[in-house]
Amino acid sequence: MLKRISLFFTICVLFFSFLSCNKKTANNETEQEKQITLIMAEVNPPETLAGRTDQAFKEKVEELSGGKIKIDLQCSGILGDNSAVRKIIMQANSSIQLCRQSTSSLVSFGCKKSALLSIPFTFSSREHFWNFANSEVAHEILNEPKEKGLNIIGLYYGEEGFRHLFSTKAISSIQDCAGLTMRTTNDKALQAIASSLKMEQKQVNFSDLYGALLTGQVDVADQPLSNYMANKFNEVAPHIILDGHMLGIMETFITTEAWDSLSEKQQNILSEAGKYASEYCRKISAEEEDKILKEIEKAGVSVVKVDDKTPYQEACADFIKQTAADNQELYQKILDLAKNGN
Repeated sequence: MLKRISLFFTICVLFFSFLSCNKKTANNETEQEKQITLIMAEVNPPETLAGRTDQAFKEKVEELSGGKIKIDLQCSGILGDNSAVRKIIMQANSSIQLCRQSTSSLVSFGCKKSALLSIPFTFSSREHFWNFANSEVAHEILNEPKEKGLNIIGLYYGEEGFRHLFSTKAISSIQDCAGLTMRTTNDKALQAIASSLKMEQKQVNFSDLYGALLTGQVDVADQPLSNYMANKFNEVAPHIILDGHMLGIMETFITTEAWDSLSEKQQNILSEAGKYASEYCRKISAEEEDKILKEIEKAGVSVVKVDDKTPYQEACADFIKQTAADNQELYQKILDLAKNGN
């Protein structure tokens, strides 16, 4: 009898413990589902392809969450240039939770897989890039900054079109580049391009680039066509050579702290919105570039098309080989995606 009573009380204790745990879990989930605001930084103006892709992400997050997740999108470098934003977002308790940056910005932090994406002439076409962006290889590279302990996680990719050289002086061939001063950053690929084309280098923040071109501190810079026009670089550097040395790959990051604070449902909402923003970017990028190229020519910019990129590729051959050396198999997988999306 005593054994039965003891067993009964044991079962009761376990039952009420189970109810208590469920109640705590439910309360925790309720807490997590409260309205939250995530601050997102963008250096480019809102009308650029990057800005519009950010806006698509913002709108989809707010739609899918029923307004419980708000994205406070701050464009035009209001929260600082890319370098300043990276410094903030990689710190604990960051005041910025999301940012859109160039994938190449991760290279100086030891992300060797990410470095593969900024190797000159890696992507033969936009289709090639989007085959990559929707592949398992892309997921592997998105996770690299987290694995490196950088306090950020890659959410999704986008692209701003191929990057081209533009200059205050006429450039019609690779030989014309020699001796000019090119704006570079900490991006090793950009530095390698300047060196390979026998140009001098000067590191300039993006926010200072217009002034640097105006005052003659630099002669040459590079950007996708959309950024070239949106930032009015045509006013101070009215010469473009369409060498397409790199694709302007965008990557949106979230801090690990912000990500870990979200419920699984909220994380899924951000992931789904990221897929939507990527597809939106894919849809408008090619159309945007064709439209802007016509605007550039109409604005009186001297545009030189490059039919044979072989001299440029050969000039960068040593850097390409060196950068891919540690991840040759992975790099070959990226190159092979030019053929199909598998």
